[in-house]
Amino acid sequence: MTDSNKMIINLALFGLTQSGKSSAGNILLGSTDFHSSFAPGSVTKDCSLGRSSHLHGFMRRAGQEVTLQVQVLDTPGCPHSRLSEDHVKQVVKEALARHFGQQGLHLALLVQRADVPLCGEAASSPVCMIQELLGQAWKNYTAILFTHAEKIEEAGFNEDEYLHGASDTLLTLLSSIQHRYIFQYKKGTSLNEQRIKILARLMEFIRENCYQVLTFK
Repeated sequence: MTDSNKMIINLALFGLTQSGKSSAGNILLGSTDFHSSFAPGSVTKDCSLGRSSHLHGFMRRAGQEVTLQVQVLDTPGCPHSRLSEDHVKQVVKEALARHFGQQGLHLALLVQRADVPLCGEAASSPVCMIQELLGQAWKNYTAILFTHAEKIEEAGFNEDEYLHGASDTLLTLLSSIQHRYIFQYKKGTSLNEQRIKILARLMEFIRENCYQVLTFK
């Protein structure tokens, strides 16, 4: 918060290669700051910070309209097709300290494709990195963003049915983070409508945390 009528929320994206991190970041920002494309390997090699334009009157707090600005840190996929896991962790650690060291991080978003089960050692790599970089409080500052959620509908499921049939790994993770999750659909609504809906849900999580942040050294 810079003043009573403006709020900046800081988010960091984590996830597997080709999970849709950069695309999700662009939706959150309402821009095309992050390069996003299909590729046989990892696309993102460095951390990059994007800032949204101001969303005037996005919410009300203490009876006053609040202008919202979003800052999103995009990170390389973990595991990465070209970079070692230790290198990726070090790069992300330095970026968190550089961009959110004093302002603090409101939420780490684990970006997970809805059509790819969360199971196996490789799938747990982003979760382990979040745990290592955020420390003991990681459970209070992590949410899951399911991308490609339209695949759920195409398969004939609703969101509750999807989660009911999810892997034990995913169910355990959801329980650990107090069931903070969001589904991102690619069709049915405009990008701006998606953005507003996702940001509103994120603000619910942030309010539940009493607007607290994690700082980094």
